[in-house]
Amino acid sequence: MTERPFAHDVYLFLYVLVINEVVFWRFIAIVNALNNHIHTLNILVVIGIIAVLAAIVLVAVNPARQFKLARDTQRTSNVAAILNALGQNISEHKGSLTCNGAVVTLPNTSTVIRKDTTGIGFDLGTCLVPDYISSLPYDPANTEAFYNSAESYNTGYFVTQDANGRITINANGELTPSISTTR
Repeated sequence: MTERPFAHDVYLFLYVLVINEVVFWRFIAIVNALNNHIHTLNILVVIGIIAVLAAIVLVAVNPARQFKLARDTQRTSNVAAILNALGQNISEHKGSLTCNGAVVTLPNTSTVIRKDTTGIGFDLGTCLVPDYISSLPYDPANTEAFYNSAESYNTGYFVTQDANGRITINANGELTPSISTTR
């Protein structure tokens, strides 16, 4: 058996080291590439989960219903504000609704509160604005409802007084069919 020279072993060692280093760096490059793809895949999975959760929350919250509920709440507030202003006017004039110094009788059937060019409806604007309420509120979803001044408005709300003198202001709701307040 012949012995190999020491230099041959060194060359062989260096050769294996270089080959292993090349293989090592290629392995590292492959791992990095896989890591980049794994990170991208993780991000896509997280985005998918967030989209599913958002859809579930959107269905649970039901924004259309929430908007209808908000408008009904606004109608309830508006009806109460008009009735409060009427009550203040009647209280200040010893039990009679007074408009421009004249006693006015409220309608005994449900009549829309409005004053415009149609001549249809009951005019409360001159009785209440600006002494008892700054402006008459109007229905938030009724496209025909508006308020320009006490001389030009359509609240979309209705007023009536029964035989016992009880005054009712009512509105047509979206979720609650009839929104009314009586005093």
